[in-house]
Amino acid sequence: MELRTLRYFVAVAEELHFGRAAARLHMSQPPLSRAVRRLEADVGTALFDRSPAGVALTPAGAVLLDEARALLDRADRARDRVAAAAGAAGLTVGILGDGGGPDAARLARAFRRRHPHAEVRVRDTDLTDPTCGLHAGTVDVALTRGPFDDTGLTVRELRAEPVGALLRADDPLARRDRLRPADLADRRWFRFPAGTDPLWQAYWNAGEPREGPVVRAVRECRQAVLWNGTVGMTVLGHEPGEGLAVVPLDGVPPSRVVVAWRAGEASPLVRSFVRIAVGVYGD
Repeated sequence: MELRTLRYFVAVAEELHFGRAAARLHMSQPPLSRAVRRLEADVGTALFDRSPAGVALTPAGAVLLDEARALLDRADRARDRVAAAAGAAGLTVGILGDGGGPDAARLARAFRRRHPHAEVRVRDTDLTDPTCGLHAGTVDVALTRGPFDDTGLTVRELRAEPVGALLRADDPLARRDRLRPADLADRRWFRFPAGTDPLWQAYWNAGEPREGPVVRAVRECRQAVLWNGTVGMTVLGHEPGEGLAVVPLDGVPPSRVVVAWRAGEASPLVRSFVRIAVGVYGD
């Protein structure tokens, strides 16, 4: 029973879909299916129920999933300890400007408990680079928001959060229960500098070209609204600050909190960071 095969199994068990698991593992589906079949032959029982309705774990598969996760965690910790002994255990984490808060603090505590000797370097980035330096090669893993150009990257969604219109509290529209982008069509929006990822720019401009002040940071977005009556989008549930209001915005997909890393370059520390992040943000 090889660790690689167990990683394949865990991917299928978590995705409950061979195609998605293959994409996550950066491999084609046929060799993944063959590997799982060999594992089932090795343990002497079916691990998945396969039907036209989809894939589900068998009772034996559920047991193996717990055991496999534990084995893989122990293997990763062993690699980390060896790397630490060699002075090479380190991780550079990119965090988007609004990526702090209670969840990030919980993630930091959980990661520190699991890897007390790992040296973690944090790179805060502004809103002009949603990959937080992944494309530039300056970070190992990013805690950020989509959408962005994910060419050469692996991206896992952690949470989807609804968005709202950020307005000055005395704006007449701030008294509305809900808004649509069309209600803000004639207003000036804060926007990001030229050259910012087009997918990212389009999302935060609700899919339309906008005119308005250029901003780079969350604080600048809020100040543009407070001082100039500019409008824009923000995540519901985030405290907007004194003098500002957030109104739920219909017709815009939720903002996705994601963890991302360079495809094919997931070190044991990166893999552990991803697993811990999934657990923390999924609670």
